[in-house]
Amino acid sequence: MRPVALRSAEAAPRPAAPAPFTGETSPRAAARWVREAVPPRPVAAYVPSPAPDCVLTRDGTYAARLTLAADGESWLPERWALGGPEPYVVPLPGNQPEEPDAEVQPMGDGRVLIHRTAGTRHVFSLLYPTGPGTGELIAGSVECPDGETLRLLPPAPGGRRAFAVAVSPGGSTAVWLVAGGPCGPEHLGEIRGRCSGGVWLDHEGRMLALDREADGRTKTVVVDLERGCEVSLLLQISAESDDRLVMADPDSGLLLIRSDAPSPGLHRLGWGVLGSSLPVRFPEGLRPAECVMTPFAIQPGQVLTPEACAVALRVDGVGGSWIGLWRPSGRRVWHVAAPAGWLTGAGLWSRAGVLRLPYATREDPCGLAVVEGPPAGEPVPAAPAGPSPVRPVPLRDSPLAVGAAG
Repeated sequence: MRPVALRSAEAAPRPAAPAPFTGETSPRAAARWVREAVPPRPVAAYVPSPAPDCVLTRDGTYAARLTLAADGESWLPERWALGGPEPYVVPLPGNQPEEPDAEVQPMGDGRVLIHRTAGTRHVFSLLYPTGPGTGELIAGSVECPDGETLRLLPPAPGGRRAFAVAVSPGGSTAVWLVAGGPCGPEHLGEIRGRCSGGVWLDHEGRMLALDREADGRTKTVVVDLERGCEVSLLLQISAESDDRLVMADPDSGLLLIRSDAPSPGLHRLGWGVLGSSLPVRFPEGLRPAECVMTPFAIQPGQVLTPEACAVALRVDGVGGSWIGLWRPSGRRVWHVAAPAGWLTGAGLWSRAGVLRLPYATREDPCGLAVVEGPPAGEPVPAAPAGPSPVRPVPLRDSPLAVGAAG
């Protein structure tokens, strides 16, 4: 795979006119921060993206979450079935309450993988409903030394396997197959550096992107799981920047990136295309005043047209969390209020451009709100005179809303 890299200042052609949109980088954008002499680079404190309230399979058929039981004190896993005409939820209580830091992940066959810790031992089990009770199949365990952390990676394509990474205090990362292997957890390989994130780049579950911290900088690398975790560089905008991959769509090649390259000391959201030599762009619309945007879903099926993909963003501001809808071609972000009880940060696009948002309320414990994608090809809005707070439109009043399914 070819790295996504901004062209150097020397190699970039000079445009005949200024950039057409404030905040969008032009082919000569790298010249704005590549200079003969630069002051010391500010230390940019990176805050990881908040975890969603539930985890969905890649195809959106199932979801899983850890939730409070009826007593309001103990925790139990839930499996959501979202692929049929009407969504429904199945509680999966075990013989004892779960710890609040347990991880759950839905599998493609409807079972739920749960990751529990007992000291330095990490135990994986597959849960499934059995009439009034819950069946449990032990998938195996991984022993980690003191100080080593282990976490599940996002659901893999196909839903048959599950992976995890273990980060050691010494500065290396182990990749594990923890479910779906022939005989329990399998150690796949070791990577130099401390790795975070985790984005799948293909439909086969072979090419995994991780954000590797090494030598004082964070860069995204590709890990080939079928070649002993062979590592190659994927993303480097500049030698001095911290560059992380947030999301990727295998169909179109659209990449959503967070980097401090354009604004040292500030981690901004941008987009690029897998394998392209064009610059990574950082639209001003993805940097609203007093808000933090986190992509959580990309429209699939837009082969060779990454600019047309609809993107759903979690927007966190003073008034709470809501939905942002955006396309790279339009640049404008449409703000829509989240449905009541939204499982914050969770959702999935259909190929037709319809966003489905899972929610749970007292009246409806398992529902899907449906929102149509943002308009394609709308005129580029004029740049505002100054920063203004973003106010989401109520979902019921938005022209993008097409109803909700319970």
